[in-house]
Amino acid sequence: MAMEKVLVAMSGGVDSSGAALLLEKQGYACDGVTLRLFDNAAAGLEAESTCCSADDVADARSVACRLGMKFYVFNFTEDFRREVMDHFVEEYCAGRTPNPCIDCNRCMKFGALLERALALGYDYLATGHYARVGYDENSGRYLLLRGKDRRKDQSYVLYQLTQHQLAHLLLPVGEYDKLAIRAMAAEKGLLNADKPDSQDICFVPDGDYVRFLREYGGVTPEPGNFVGRKGQILGRHRGQVCYTNGQRKGLGISAGHPVYVVCKNAADNTVRLGDEEELYTGSLIADHVNWISQPEPAQTICATAKTRYSQREAVCTVTVLPDHRIRVDFEEPQRAVTAGQAVVFYQEDVVVGGGTIVSAE
Repeated sequence: MAMEKVLVAMSGGVDSSGAALLLEKQGYACDGVTLRLFDNAAAGLEAESTCCSADDVADARSVACRLGMKFYVFNFTEDFRREVMDHFVEEYCAGRTPNPCIDCNRCMKFGALLERALALGYDYLATGHYARVGYDENSGRYLLLRGKDRRKDQSYVLYQLTQHQLAHLLLPVGEYDKLAIRAMAAEKGLLNADKPDSQDICFVPDGDYVRFLREYGGVTPEPGNFVGRKGQILGRHRGQVCYTNGQRKGLGISAGHPVYVVCKNAADNTVRLGDEEELYTGSLIADHVNWISQPEPAQTICATAKTRYSQREAVCTVTVLPDHRIRVDFEEPQRAVTAGQAVVFYQEDVVVGGGTIVSAE
């Protein structure tokens, strides 16, 4: 019987290298691929990207060679520009705060790359995400599960996976913790065993997203008013794209007490400020909902949910609205719920689904 073929998405980091190493040990026939997603020069930016660099490609190629794997580089820069970078600019200009890693996973890794892999005759695509794929015999549905290492769990950024994608996806590092993956890589002599994790958005390597909006998106932030709860003018801001919900520093407002960005309104270019307690909301509305563990339910379900990647999930109920959006009601109010971010809901280790936050209430 022929070995099943796997195309391993390799970023040059230790996690995806660990995925390749584990799958080779499990008897799969593996080849490696790195995606060229971002070209600084083409985007008119000077800073070196934190991924897709020549060093990252070289590291991934070295690991593939060490493991006896073929290695490819696929150029998806145009798709990435259109689906991720342009969308990032559009969302900020609309007063929302997008999560480009979620967009990249949906469109690039598990969209374009998976379909390329299947067209080339591979049975599976594999990545180094800390999450797991399961299967429910009773429902006949594939499941997305948290990674066993809760500190590194990345299921939040994978909530848009479909049944088709899960059926052709392997996530081997999700069964381990980070230290174990590094130890395996070191034992094998992989050069990136101690390589630091990337923390920045790949196309905003210095974290200065306002600069990116200017240089790539051609966005000139338009000054406007900081306003209070009742609409009173509290001062002037540098442009609503320069702020995010929950922000306290860099406001340039002397109120005699701490104030925070509560929300933004792109329509009238205002940024509302308020006290800490004004950041907390008990419910939210989300659209573009993806259901994984079950079809769209007819009744309200109980779950836990989180509205940011690093947040601990909170007890909630999820209700499907007539237009297929959802209302999430939390048992305890949540801080700085932000339009454009994702809400992902769980039942124990199972990702039930998720959606894009439209508004907090």
